[in-house]
Amino acid sequence: MITYVRRSLGFALLVLFAAAVARAEIVKDLYSAEVPVADQSPAQLASASSDALAAVFVKVSGSVSVLRNPVIAAALPGARKHVQQYSYSQDPGVPGGLLLRALFDGGYIRDLMIEAGAPIWTANRPMVLVWLVKEEAGGWQFVNAETDPALVKEMRTEFSRRGVPLQLPLYDLVDTAALTVDQARNLDSGALNQASVRYQLQDVLVGEFALQPDGGAVGKWNYFGGADRSQRSATVASEALFLREGVSLVTESMAARYAVAASAQGVGLVMSVTGVTSYADYAAIASWLESLELVEQADVESVQGDRILVRLRAQAAPDQLATVIESNKRLVSIPVTGAGADLNYLWQN
Repeated sequence: MITYVRRSLGFALLVLFAAAVARAEIVKDLYSAEVPVADQSPAQLASASSDALAAVFVKVSGSVSVLRNPVIAAALPGARKHVQQYSYSQDPGVPGGLLLRALFDGGYIRDLMIEAGAPIWTANRPMVLVWLVKEEAGGWQFVNAETDPALVKEMRTEFSRRGVPLQLPLYDLVDTAALTVDQARNLDSGALNQASVRYQLQDVLVGEFALQPDGGAVGKWNYFGGADRSQRSATVASEALFLREGVSLVTESMAARYAVAASAQGVGLVMSVTGVTSYADYAAIASWLESLELVEQADVESVQGDRILVRLRAQAAPDQLATVIESNKRLVSIPVTGAGADLNYLWQN
């Protein structure tokens, strides 16, 4: 059984990540997926391409609900003709098993998502710090690469599958002194803050579970992101499925904040950025804007001292595009000054 609760945080837990920033990374494999195949025959390639395309749609939207969209569902049988590259590798989890890795055309994916009216979560995504506790024969302990390498590998796989950058604690002397297993299980705000602040992340996932005699897992996840806390309890058939529930909780919560409904018609708008004092600043801003899937074009219109005006053509309205832009914590929103800008930011070094 799985339950899901979302509620605002009390003051103590709001303070928990007040000093953190939303470190983000560009997900480089947003339009590719890896799925199992029985062999390398054309029939298997066609079938697996459909599975891979479904996985890409889930990754790009942030939610499995996208697969219920009739436009998306109708596209899956014809997935093979949209595969740009594919390769095979051995499945490390299945003796003699094969995996197909398929890469799809990003333009095709975005156009279909727009046609479907489905939200798009860009490749610029916040990194998530995960503290995970497991009940062992000797009691509860943190899961790390030394205590449970297979489980850590599976965790990395699940986060990668959904396109979310993962940060695992170092579990060195600093972490050990800052956070005990009991403090993690009890969601001790002071201890979690002390242990997490060194990683400079505002998205933190805390989980605990116990294995059952039949191989199943029972536990719960708490995800802290922004000003909200999301919680999910799960009784599932395996450790892998328990991890999948935690990753699903994170991706669905993040997508609700960051995914936007794109427009087929490009929208022209002007973005003002002050605090640009060097060519390195200018290059960083231009490079980052060009990495956003919803931005078709970004041209510097003028430079006035430490302020630049950038004319954008985007597939989202200004308020929706602002949600994406503000995932970069170096761009701080400030009031529009009336100087002809739709969006106004301060660049923080």
